[in-house]
Amino acid sequence: MAQRVARVLPSLTRAHRGMADFVLAHPLRVATMPIDELAAATGVSIATANRFARALEFDGYPQFRAALVLGFESTLAPVDKLRDRLESPATAADVFSNALAEIARNIELTRNAFDADSCEKAVTAILGARRVYIVGYGASSWLAGLLQRNLERNCDYVQALASLEGSSHGARALARLGSDDLLIALAFPRYFADTVTLAGQASKAGIPLLALTDRVTSPVARLATVALYAHTDSQYLPNSEASALALIEGLSVAVALRAKDSLESAAELAEVLLPWLHDSQTAGARPNAAVRRRVKSPGVVRKLAGNKS
Repeated sequence: MAQRVARVLPSLTRAHRGMADFVLAHPLRVATMPIDELAAATGVSIATANRFARALEFDGYPQFRAALVLGFESTLAPVDKLRDRLESPATAADVFSNALAEIARNIELTRNAFDADSCEKAVTAILGARRVYIVGYGASSWLAGLLQRNLERNCDYVQALASLEGSSHGARALARLGSDDLLIALAFPRYFADTVTLAGQASKAGIPLLALTDRVTSPVARLATVALYAHTDSQYLPNSEASALALIEGLSVAVALRAKDSLESAAELAEVLLPWLHDSQTAGARPNAAVRRRVKSPGVVRKLAGNKS
């Protein structure tokens, strides 16, 4: 777009030059604007805005905006979706209900696309790794933290690489990994470049890579040793993270039930947590042999796994 503007700049009117300056300064913002919003933002009429598009050798404003959007599609998708929803007003209750229905649909689509062989490989890779590192930035950082929390009961070493230092911390940690370690990369649209970069470095170094992502065309799926997918479409948000959360919980439970000493781990967790639980019957209680005997029941272990906080 900058080259096109530079080519026609000598022939532009003063008003059109002002619009050109605005477009070059705010290309992403202009890519989301209908013609009336751009006209208002630059202080010109709609007719002048349309003539500006033709001055840039487009057939009209729609073609100008389409050209501006190229390369920004995934970034702008949430903005366009929100604009579409705002043009179809609904009550708060309708939006709430639609969002819940969409979450249920995403989880069902995730379950229907589930691949048993990939799940087996993922669980085996996690439990067989000397160390497990998890990378996920942006909206995936809290999911990475949750996965770390779920896996650390059954793995000797688990660390999420999201930190205040950003991707440089991840790069330094990655340099210490080997073929007997595992990197888990969480990436959902809009994919963070740092996650993709670290996943690429791991792949080149021969480090096994488990990708938790949304589709086979995801930039981390192409790099992965094994990949698990969550359907994350949303009418209102960049992603519906509920299905990603469901994928993580399903994987965590599968790891817990396959791990050696999972019963002992659950019992130890129960003993550690007991003094901290809000329960009048256990307030001030200390772990003892009776507790250890009680938590050896498989039913209690399953309950603990489902109710861990």
